[in-house]
Amino acid sequence: MRAIALGILGLSIGGSTAAFGQDRTPLVITTVPSQVAGVGQKINVALGAKGGSPPYNWKLISGQLPSGLKLDPAAGTIAGMPQQPGVYRLTVGAQDSSVPPLEAQRDIILTVSAAAPGSALTIDWKQAPAIYHDEISGSVEVANHSDKPFDLTVVVLAVNDIGRATALGYQHFTLQPQAGQVIPFGASPGEGNYIVHADAVAEVESTNSVYRARKQTASPLKLKAP
Repeated sequence: MRAIALGILGLSIGGSTAAFGQDRTPLVITTVPSQVAGVGQKINVALGAKGGSPPYNWKLISGQLPSGLKLDPAAGTIAGMPQQPGVYRLTVGAQDSSVPPLEAQRDIILTVSAAAPGSALTIDWKQAPAIYHDEISGSVEVANHSDKPFDLTVVVLAVNDIGRATALGYQHFTLQPQAGQVIPFGASPGEGNYIVHADAVAEVESTNSVYRARKQTASPLKLKAP
């Protein structure tokens, strides 16, 4: 499964990045545990520090978090559900409670890949497309693996050799979090060779997010006139 990967590049101490007085334990940001999650799936990364005087205050020094993720300055966590793929280079900083405060920072790379099977939205054949008399029919199963309801549209098309598409099925409905739905389809597109595409598009208004998933037949279905 394509995933989100988080790695620590390094820690610079000295100058403006870390300062500590005599007889005080240096503040150090410890290694962040490795995290794996798909786009649209929850991630919760706990940033750790040692030394200085707890509690610590956390901040984003440079870079921008992926849409859907937030840094909690008190808890020191990066949490949420990433919505956009890309490579994000960040620098996070920690400050302790002493006076004057000690500071430290680390560089982080977040790599977010596009949604894949096993992530927020999936679609698969429940009953693979097949020919029955003069009709292509079957069923698909769509699933919402997120914690938000989907405004979901599912379209199943049969596309022939010259690119003419015939709708085999269409549904538009709300799919609740952690739920699935089986959708039957079937129609008579006429004689020809057909690849069947099943496309699902889910919109989440509260996060302004869109998820897409597709399933298609590996080889053409040959439909002959009765």
